[in-house]
Amino acid sequence: MPGETPREVPVHALRLLPWTTPDGRPCYLSTDGTGPVSALADSVERIQLGMGEELLRHARAMHADPKVTDAEFRYLSLRLAEALSDALRVADCRARR
Repeated sequence: MPGETPREVPVHALRLLPWTTPDGRPCYLSTDGTGPVSALADSVERIQLGMGEELLRHARAMHADPKVTDAEFRYLSLRLAEALSDALRVADCRARR
C-alpha cells in the first residue's frame, strides 16, 4: 500500500548439512540461517570437528608408541578417514554460506 515501508523478506539459501541420508546422499536445508535445524547443524559441526581434534591427538600418541599393532593402526586409519570426511563436509558447508 502507498506510504507503507516494505518488510524485509528473509533470504533463504540451501545449506549443506553435516550429515547424509542413510544411503549416503547429501542433505540440504532451505534456511535463512536461523531455526532449530540450523542450530542442530552448527552443533553437529562443532562436535565433528572436536572429535577430529581428539582423534588427531590420539593418533599422534599412537605413532609415538612402538607397541602399537598393525591392526590398531588400520583401525586408526579408518577413524581418521571418517574424521577427515566430516571435516571436509564441514568446510564445504561453511564455504557455501
